Amino acid sequence: MAEDSKLKTGRFARFAKLASLSARLSTDLVARGVKKVAGTESLGVLGPQAAERLVAALGDLKGLAMKVGQSISMDPDLLTPEVRAVVARLQNQAPPMPFTLVKSVIERELGGPLEERFAQFDEAPLAAASLGQVHRAQTRQGQRVAVKVQYPDIAQALLADLQNLGGLVSVVSASTGLTHGKGYFEELREALLEELDYRAEAQRAHTFRAAAAHLPALVVPGVDEALSSERVLTMELLEGQTVKDFMHHRPERSLAEVELVALLLTQAIWGPFLKSGLIHADPHPGNFLLLPDGRLGVLDFGAIKQLSPAWLEVNRTLFAAAVAGRPVDGVQLSLACGFQIDDPTASRAFIEQVVDIATRPVRTADFDYGRSGINKDLRLLFMRNALALKGIRPPKEAVQFYRAIGGLSQNLETLQARADFRAEFTRLLAA
Repeated sequence: MAEDSKLKTGRFARFAKLASLSARLSTDLVARGVKKVAGTESLGVLGPQAAERLVAALGDLKGLAMKVGQSISMDPDLLTPEVRAVVARLQNQAPPMPFTLVKSVIERELGGPLEERFAQFDEAPLAAASLGQVHRAQTRQGQRVAVKVQYPDIAQALLADLQNLGGLVSVVSASTGLTHGKGYFEELREALLEELDYRAEAQRAHTFRAAAAHLPALVVPGVDEALSSERVLTMELLEGQTVKDFMHHRPERSLAEVELVALLLTQAIWGPFLKSGLIHADPHPGNFLLLPDGRLGVLDFGAIKQLSPAWLEVNRTLFAAAVAGRPVDGVQLSLACGFQIDDPTASRAFIEQVVDIATRPVRTADFDYGRSGINKDLRLLFMRNALALKGIRPPKEAVQFYRAIGGLSQNLETLQARADFRAEFTRLLAA
């Protein structure tokens, strides 16, 4: 972002930029389709030039638009590895705001000159993402910290994105009869708006740290309350390689290294959930650090979701049975955790297929995400049963849960992870 740049916050301006981007990407898709038919183009939806345009546009827009880009970057079936590495920059390498703006936000939020609050503060950001950017600093007491600073006007930009998306949801709901889609949108909307309050994020970090206390391989940074506010969050500095960068160098990694990272990621998502129903719902690989001592640092607590006791108990029952090789009644479990099913009998076969695919990793002592096709199989199953899905309505809390475990599954597939996930789940269930 240039010194004189200003984040677009109007609904029309943001929609117009996305529409322009869509038109340009469509041209690229058509061209690549012709090349694929001719046999001169590799697989993958986007080419390198289109990926660069996507990153530039969404990086400038930030907000929800950029979060969508982060999700795209995690899908192993949508992009080639080379193109995915480009789009993955949206996870923590967006165009940063100038330091003059960073300084002004900190001084306004913390009520005094930056030099009085910090002994040292790096002007260049460690990372820049959808709602804010992070800087390395040192407190007056000598502690090394990471300071997350929210972009000015990002609240208005996010609201504009949500209003545009809400309008689209309303149109789709009216035309398809899927009226319950509005409820899922409201769940997502509420969760995203909560991410704007860094004081609330600080509390979620405390809660997640407690939920992960029984997992010594996970490191959750502490919060410096005195140097935090609604738009500034100061936490203990963790330093290491991001899982995103580890993935980029996947061909150079040994099987043992990949296995370790895969099991650490599994612990980070499933461990706190299976213990207390708390889940990290933004599992893009830029949010995890491989620390020098072999542990995994967990970052970004804006999307921590507390699931209901019923949801937790049903999932514990499901995976305990899968680990032990016992059958379950998928329909009854679904109803027990809040699903509404118009015709349980007619839906049984579909639900049983979903359960079968979802529990594959824990039904064997040697599961290979690189060969399993688990994400593709689920996607195809949902596409082939689109009409049946109208009669199956998960509770709203499922939105964040599926965002978490779906993202984890994509990460493990990208890693081409092969490990004994059954043994890992056995340990997590017993903790």
